Amino acid sequence: MTDTSTTLTEVTLGEETLADNSSRRAFLTKLMGGAAAATALSAMPASVFASTGKMKFTGATIPTGDAAILNFALTLEHLEAHFYVTAARNFPGGSYLSQTVRTLRFDEQSHVNGLTAAIKGAGYMPVAAAPRYNFPKVFGQKHAFLNFAATLEDTGVHAYLGQAPNIKTPAILLTAASIVTVEARHAGAMRALLQRNPTDGAFDSGLTKTQILAIAGPLIG
Repeated sequence: MTDTSTTLTEVTLGEETLADNSSRRAFLTKLMGGAAAATALSAMPASVFASTGKMKFTGATIPTGDAAILNFALTLEHLEAHFYVTAARNFPGGSYLSQTVRTLRFDEQSHVNGLTAAIKGAGYMPVAAAPRYNFPKVFGQKHAFLNFAATLEDTGVHAYLGQAPNIKTPAILLTAASIVTVEARHAGAMRALLQRNPTDGAFDSGLTKTQILAIAGPLIG
């Protein structure tokens, strides 16, 4: 029997390896080893973002409960997107913080666009952005801004985790997972800029919709 196992030191990981989807897939297949890994990767279900990074759900039928969860997520993504739009105006370009803010603004707006398209495609009405948002006076004050941003991102992570058991459609669950990992990276970036521990422990926990709205609700006008 041929040994198909591969150690990390036997795999060359350069910029070109991560340049596109096929290269990343080939790298993971080699790392995991053999035909079984290739089969597992090719069988992975597609999220409703598909391979393009854009949410696709046109003509699909999803439960009303899943649509409500998507709208709940969209409500929070509107909040985060507007937060970083405001932040980008207050942190001039050139610094690492300003670059990070603009990256997060792009991510959150992409989440808004994707969720909106998915809800419409499934035949439901997406929630609109609020008329205003009641953000605290943290813009232009680096430490206060980072503390608030870290809290906001952590809230998003807890919100997605809290709704995960309630999602019935596998593609929506996978999409939620693909968003929550990005939100967790956002939180980690804010914590790093604050020179805080990257995590509060080895496992995260979810919060209910009621708990999340108790935190985020006062921010939404």
